[in-house]
Amino acid sequence: MTLFEKIIARKIPADIVYEDDRTIAFRDVNPQAPTHVLVVPKQVIPRLDTAGEGDVAVLGHCMLVAGKVATQLGLGSYRVVINNGEDAGQTVFHLHLHILGGRKLGWPPG
Repeated sequence: MTLFEKIIARKIPADIVYEDDRTIAFRDVNPQAPTHVLVVPKQVIPRLDTAGEGDVAVLGHCMLVAGKVATQLGLGSYRVVINNGEDAGQTVFHLHLHILGGRKLGWPPG
């Protein structure tokens, strides 16, 4: 089980800010901005490049949830990031979206 599967199963605690039947969103334990929340599909998709046509609905739902959570948290401006692979910074191989906000975010990111 990945770390995120354990959070979904409530085997380890997390600061959950949103949940529905397809996704869960919780605060990152190593925040890179004042607000740093992860949106995770409950369906395991290891990486963005392993998603298929059958995953379109859950991927779109994750994007809608990211917007909903950002609004719920009072973010007027924010960034949504998906890391794909180790060189991009992915450390948990269960697809997830990072919502980053609460400060001015520079570009390019890194």
